[in-house]
Amino acid sequence: MSMFGLAHCSTCQKAQAELEAAGWTVDFRDVAQEPLSEAERQRLAAEFGARIVNRASLTWRGMSEAERAADPVAMMGAKPSVMKRPAIVAGDQRLLGWTANVKRALGVAV
Repeated sequence: MSMFGLAHCSTCQKAQAELEAAGWTVDFRDVAQEPLSEAERQRLAAEFGARIVNRASLTWRGMSEAERAADPVAMMGAKPSVMKRPAIVAGDQRLLGWTANVKRALGVAV
């Protein structure tokens, strides 16, 4: 399983801990320390659409209208912390966030 997020994000930390406790091996990638390539950002944007941008984040709230109007691929390249997290790739599953539905899909106790 691959997980993309931010190391300092409490949701990512919780997700990783719960997944590992459920028996998953998590390959975590901090997108601030190891930025996604343009191809990786394009793939995430294609898979998740507009949901890939976290419009509730402090990063989003601090952005100008012009920055908010940018393409999500460019936006995540300029400001990796605007990406909704965690983004999880587990086999053929592509999941976003750490919700009850995501937990159920991965067999993690809700």
